[in-house]
Amino acid sequence: MSGIRLAPHDPGWAGAAAEEGRAITHALGGLDVTVHHIGSTSVPGLVAKPILDLLLEADDMTALAVRGGDLAALGYEGLGAYLIPGRLYFRKEDPLGRRTHHLHAFATGSEGARRHLAFRDYLRAHPEVAREYGALKQSLVARTPDPEHYMDGKDPWVKATEAAALHWAGRSG
Repeated sequence: MSGIRLAPHDPGWAGAAAEEGRAITHALGGLDVTVHHIGSTSVPGLVAKPILDLLLEADDMTALAVRGGDLAALGYEGLGAYLIPGRLYFRKEDPLGRRTHHLHAFATGSEGARRHLAFRDYLRAHPEVAREYGALKQSLVARTPDPEHYMDGKDPWVKATEAAALHWAGRSG
């Protein structure tokens, strides 16, 4: 990707994520997994890169790692932990080479899974915070389309909001 492209929220993203989740669950038949739609595309009204982020919780990460070929059959490329210990990361592209999906796999109930789900749920429950996040993302893209600067620019806000989300989830869950 040469730059960051944000799109207005598409209500169809939820259905597409659910459909992909069913395909993943079917491909991994026999494993105890749950697939969640996460990331900006999962938050109504939030601008997002038009790439579906999915979180796969697996009871047995070793068995999941062995079944990477089943995900490859769906078009996913496995990249191992990809800088995050405890995670298996997969990505999928369309026939033109455009990224369409990120799949983050963590052990069921792990810190990584809880963090992603708390952040998503917090943004869904606090639309004013989601709007703030959207404005930040748009301002970063307006300044530079460089993906590294975009991620670095979001990082302090995401970390602070993630901490608030985990605190909120501990009190609301």
